Amino acid sequence: MANELQGRTVAILAADGVEKVELVQPREELQKAGARVEVVSLSTDPIQSMSADINPDEKLDVDRAVADVSADEYDALVLPGGTVNPDNLRADATAVAFVKAFFTAGKPVGAICHGPWTLVEADVVKGRTLTSFPSIRTDLRNAGATVVDEQVVNDKGLVTSRNPDDLDAFCAKLIEEFAEGKHPVHPEGATA
Repeated sequence: MANELQGRTVAILAADGVEKVELVQPREELQKAGARVEVVSLSTDPIQSMSADINPDEKLDVDRAVADVSADEYDALVLPGGTVNPDNLRADATAVAFVKAFFTAGKPVGAICHGPWTLVEADVVKGRTLTSFPSIRTDLRNAGATVVDEQVVNDKGLVTSRNPDDLDAFCAKLIEEFAEGKHPVHPEGATA
């Protein structure tokens, strides 16, 4: 359906090192579903994307700097992967606070591959079930998450997938959850 997300605005938070396909495909699918999508980063400079996490790909345009936005402006958030991308994001207090604000407000969030690394820094995975790229699963468990090896996992508005091979399922679940909207907020700030 082409208008499931009509009237919704989605932020894709990414930095240098982002896996190109994990940003581009969700953006395209969300736009096809009617959402307005903005790429948010640490600055408004174009970000260096990667292919297969090791080969530099094209520079991608950024719409807004994270310091100039608020989670209140968006209905949902996507965190693409790439090894370096979430490492850059989790080292930035403003980016981490931006991510946490979506959970505090009960807004849906999607994270793929290494993207959940930023969720660890935002302290929002405790008691949640999710999946990720295998190399960060220990970090997720140590932060209190239950980690499973499945194509796509939805835990009350938190949609996660393992890698680019899961993008079709990930995007379909994002659209479904983003159309559903807010979820009840857990007392600790993570959605219930």
